[in-house]
Amino acid sequence: MANRSAGGDDGGSRTDDPQLTGVRPGRDTEFLRHRGMVFTIAYDVLGTVADAEDVVQETYLRWRAVDVPVENPRAYLARTASRQALNSLRAVSRRREDYPGEWLPEPLPTGPARLAADPEAAALTASEVSTAMLVLLQTLSGPERAAFILHEVFDFGYPEIAASLEMGEPAVRQTVHRARTRLRSGTPRSVPDTGEHRAAVERFLAATMTGQVQSLLDVLAPDVVLVSDGGGKVSAALRPVYGPEKVARLMIGLADKYGAGAVAEFVELNGLPAVAFREDGAVTTVFQLELADGRVQAVYAVRNPDKLVRLQG
Repeated sequence: MANRSAGGDDGGSRTDDPQLTGVRPGRDTEFLRHRGMVFTIAYDVLGTVADAEDVVQETYLRWRAVDVPVENPRAYLARTASRQALNSLRAVSRRREDYPGEWLPEPLPTGPARLAADPEAAALTASEVSTAMLVLLQTLSGPERAAFILHEVFDFGYPEIAASLEMGEPAVRQTVHRARTRLRSGTPRSVPDTGEHRAAVERFLAATMTGQVQSLLDVLAPDVVLVSDGGGKVSAALRPVYGPEKVARLMIGLADKYGAGAVAEFVELNGLPAVAFREDGAVTTVFQLELADGRVQAVYAVRNPDKLVRLQG
């Protein structure tokens, strides 16, 4: 996972919010410089774009209300965003207790296609917001997520994280170590380059849509898993599907059932190429792949329409 140093831009989400312009130009400029960091902290902790943007807005309002000079704006904003994200997580966690079937993070549109509307979102990298990493982060407690993100992604020191999370420094060290240990076995060894990932997505899609079982088996890892999120609103597998034979059979069955009425298009989500299927002009399903040694390790299928709103149009 790539660290972001204090001296560089942090990537991020939209910058066209009218409340972020024309109020206090100097203060707004400083916030916009670090807004990507604020968004990434919130999105990595919460896993949904809408909840993350709420945290961005709340962090900005608190930042605008500060009347005294802030010695380290980056640390102040990271501290505020972390606390707001953890506060929001309590309500989010209650909602997820009753979530039907499997829960997956909301896909985040990134890349050149987003430049016009969201120039900062286009700068996000897969190492920061990949679906594979977001899925793993959900296995951690809220403080573990925040501590891990602050330390591993944004390179904050233990004293700064302790101030952000209102914990003692020894406790922060233990929290980061515990999070790192829990994630180590499941963390992708490296994020493939875009071309390699696109090629794997193309092979996966071609084999699926043409019903070539062996070609699909060849691209799937021996321990591949497919996770589908319908949110109880559309049909989706309620439990993960394990193993190349079962995943291949399911994918080809879906292609046979829905393929004729769906149009596939390549999109960039969470920093990597993915596939979106449109039916009657609306995106109804996205497939995001996790690779290991050039083969598909995991297939994440998001069908919950609430999580596809930003892909419409």
